[in-house]
Amino acid sequence: MTDEASSSEKPWPVRVVSQKIGQWIARLGWIWVDGQVAQVTRRPGTNTVFLTLRDPSADLSLTVTTNRDVVDLGAPGLTDGARIVVHARPEFYAARGSLSLRADEIRQVGVGELLARLEQLKKLLAAEGLFARERKRRLPFLPRRIGLVTGRASAAERDVLTNARRRWPTVDFRVINVAVQGPSAVPQIIDALAVLDRDETIDVIVLARGGGSIEDLLPFSDEALCRAVFACRTPVVSAIGHETDVPLVDFVADLRASTPTDAAKRIVPDLGDEVRLIGQAKQRLDRALRGLLDREQHRLDALRSRPSIARPLSMVDTRAAEVSALRARASRNLVHRLDRAGTELEHTLARLRTLSPSATLQRGYAIVQRADGAVVRAPAEVTGGERLRVRLAEGELSATVTDA
Repeated sequence: MTDEASSSEKPWPVRVVSQKIGQWIARLGWIWVDGQVAQVTRRPGTNTVFLTLRDPSADLSLTVTTNRDVVDLGAPGLTDGARIVVHARPEFYAARGSLSLRADEIRQVGVGELLARLEQLKKLLAAEGLFARERKRRLPFLPRRIGLVTGRASAAERDVLTNARRRWPTVDFRVINVAVQGPSAVPQIIDALAVLDRDETIDVIVLARGGGSIEDLLPFSDEALCRAVFACRTPVVSAIGHETDVPLVDFVADLRASTPTDAAKRIVPDLGDEVRLIGQAKQRLDRALRGLLDREQHRLDALRSRPSIARPLSMVDTRAAEVSALRARASRNLVHRLDRAGTELEHTLARLRTLSPSATLQRGYAIVQRADGAVVRAPAEVTGGERLRVRLAEGELSATVTDA
């Protein structure tokens, strides 16, 4: 309180504050309150019954005081864990500063009403996206360590551990035992989830419980527990009850197992199956490898069988034979042309010899030439006393014209 407030406002005594709180609470009047019975206390020799009524979704409880006849009439055989609705008036005890309820009517919630409330809660959670399929995570193939939340020495714990270790003998578990029904179940399960979710070695969390009535399985449809499962970073497997039991946590969990035994089959692989699958995969790999090698060998054999590879000199031999044939052909053509040219030359020489002056001279003729080399063809072309040269086949003579 500041100095200014201290000077302007007078402090209230505790009794006044308590009285005012009691007056405000008294104005609430009679109300209907829904909750789960955490404890029933009947004092011997009195008609007063004390109930501890717990909120199923919060760690909060109130004391309810009522008459034994009210309990016997509205909820005969009332036991811990039962879900009830009470018509009560809040009472605040100023001397102790405590709040309680004074009930004049109690109704035990029936199965039909429970189912209707669960259906309403289911629609609410679905609308908020807690059941969305796209947010569900896949479980690891082989988790390093598995967290198990279940009842102490329960059949569910034995089923999960036994079947999981039968499938994979070296699987490691961290087990947290909690109450799986009654008023303390939800907070204990939520605390166990938080502990396992913080453990970095945990890869999967399993919630396991055996079968039971709808009332027995109510903690696993609690809104607070559903939201706690949704908030987990670690994948959560729900293995609650039998095949037909479907608490709300089944819809929120990343995987729903029909039974604890089914959960063991889903969280770890079967070693025998994996060894068999590995053997089958090895056989397929061997066949594929042999097939690949056979195909490549056939390709290699086909390549090696080609003439260019099998007989690399055959192409050279073929080309050499072609060159030799071309050379022989060229040689024959050349000899033929030379022979024909020689024959033609001989014929030409024969004609030349026949037509040459030398051939004429050989037949006895002579060529008369003047001194200047001009050939004399007629007597009139020379004069008397002119010297002439006479060419014969075998030399030449000099002559003088005596009579022109």
